[in-house]
Amino acid sequence: MSYVGPDFEPPRPPRHPLRGPLTVAVAALVPGALVGWLVWQTVGDSGGDAQASPSSSSWGRPATPGASDDGKERPGNSGGTGASEKPGGSPSASAPAASGSLKGKVVVIDPGHNPGNFQHTSEINQQVNIGTNSKECDTTGTATNDGYTEAKFTLDVARRMRTVLEKEGATVKFTQDGDRPWGPCVDERAEIGNKAGADAVVSIHADGAGAGNRGFHVILPGSVHSGAADTRPIVASSRELGERVAGSFLRVTGSAPSNYIGGGTGLDVRKDLGGLNLSTVPKVFIECGNMRDSKDAAQLTSSAWRQKAAQGISEGIVSFLHG
Repeated sequence: MSYVGPDFEPPRPPRHPLRGPLTVAVAALVPGALVGWLVWQTVGDSGGDAQASPSSSSWGRPATPGASDDGKERPGNSGGTGASEKPGGSPSASAPAASGSLKGKVVVIDPGHNPGNFQHTSEINQQVNIGTNSKECDTTGTATNDGYTEAKFTLDVARRMRTVLEKEGATVKFTQDGDRPWGPCVDERAEIGNKAGADAVVSIHADGAGAGNRGFHVILPGSVHSGAADTRPIVASSRELGERVAGSFLRVTGSAPSNYIGGGTGLDVRKDLGGLNLSTVPKVFIECGNMRDSKDAAQLTSSAWRQKAAQGISEGIVSFLHG
């Protein structure tokens, strides 16, 4: 996502991360994830997809902070997003849950932005209330240097996810499917998941940071209680969802956690995102990679890699729903 607009303003100066409590099972699985990732680096991707393997430094040694393409400062080695925004723990890399029916489960997929937002700047710039303050309705999102837009990427991955999840028996709903000229606004995106009584909501994005910043990260809701926003009932369940999504994404795609947000954990906690603040059901965002870095862009523009991304996110959701 581009950090301009409603859910995309730059985080505040970072602090050192706190490692939040994780279960023994998750902690035990993290070394296995690292070993698997290192093996993948060594032997390459046997699937033949043109996927650049991340450098060894991108696992646990974040890059020095720098300016993004829109001139905003990026967080450095802590992944913190504010005075009380601190990530915790490492992503779980548990094996996918055994295939089973998700009949009766509702999953809402939120493809970030909308391909038509570029033509509706006045509409997407209108202010909406996100509980803690007001922000613009939506943004256009970012794009690769070659012009492949985040909005196209998110829709493609979301549609692939729908196929995977419906085969598992889940009822899948979208916040938008390229079927409206712009939007929806971030408050409506949250309301769609709430009204659906979703068991899980995942918002799909790709970042727009500076070149050299690589990897994925999953954004978790912080504890917010202000105005219409009250995330306190969903903080714990959203963290579990986010850890499972991050672990499965790492395992299936072979991508490393972000080297510029999250302190190497692949997790980031924020309180300034309307789509999370206004949610009453478990919800996370995933930034699948950095569109402005050439190596990440090569993955994001690969159809085969996008299928892996969809599979990885979906397996994380399935694991969460199976419990």
